[in-house]
Amino acid sequence: MINIYDLWKRYAVNQVLKGLTLQVKTGETLVILGRSGVGKSVLLKHIIGIAKADRGYIEVGGVRISDLNGERRYKATQRMGMLFQGAALFDSMNVEENTAFYLKQNGQPHTGQHYSKKEIADMVTQALEMVGLSGVQEKMPSDLSGGMRKRAGLARLIVYRPEYLLYDEPTTGLDPITAMQINQLILKTQEQLRATSIVVTHDIFSALLVGDRLALHKDGKIAYIDKPEAFLKIEDPVIKFLKEMITKGPQAFRRRE
Repeated sequence: MINIYDLWKRYAVNQVLKGLTLQVKTGETLVILGRSGVGKSVLLKHIIGIAKADRGYIEVGGVRISDLNGERRYKATQRMGMLFQGAALFDSMNVEENTAFYLKQNGQPHTGQHYSKKEIADMVTQALEMVGLSGVQEKMPSDLSGGMRKRAGLARLIVYRPEYLLYDEPTTGLDPITAMQINQLILKTQEQLRATSIVVTHDIFSALLVGDRLALHKDGKIAYIDKPEAFLKIEDPVIKFLKEMITKGPQAFRRRE
């Protein structure tokens, strides 16, 4: 379970998080919707421990990671993984090296012992097969399309089988077919890992496909949260717009003289 209570964060004069409170159930996929710039990605960075709040706390699996620093925080977040918006692959490493990076740096999660070269190669091959990238181990990130980079980033995420998965705008910048493939991979990953997942997006179609519950990030807080059907019935201008996108389609928003 992920438990976030009264989280506040300011950057210069911009108050991004304003007492945000949220609880993510064990094993569920929670989708956080919201307009660009409201702080959805900032929230993920706090959960995974690469940003520190001004006030409030975050508990992951019963551990209050927001109170930890340095090596203790690093150890506490090792069971977590994040797919960044731009995939964040290392440009100087090929796909195989990118995928194997965590395994080489951290070893086995419970013992800390190093994996053998064969073990790493087998795990990397399995992860790449799972995301449909078999045979591209030697390719560099610059040789990959946007969709392939997302897949490679996902392979690097799932190769060490984390308990908590964070996805930052996983379908942004992708064509509809590739976006649907990424959504299907999120579902497949969830089915195999049984992880607790948070997906940040502004794509309502993606949200409805992968989410067990939907939340609206608005004015620095989680304004609403519910199961998809009930969520779409909430009386709010943003949710109303999202619902009309689904029920009426884009043609309904064309201006007519």
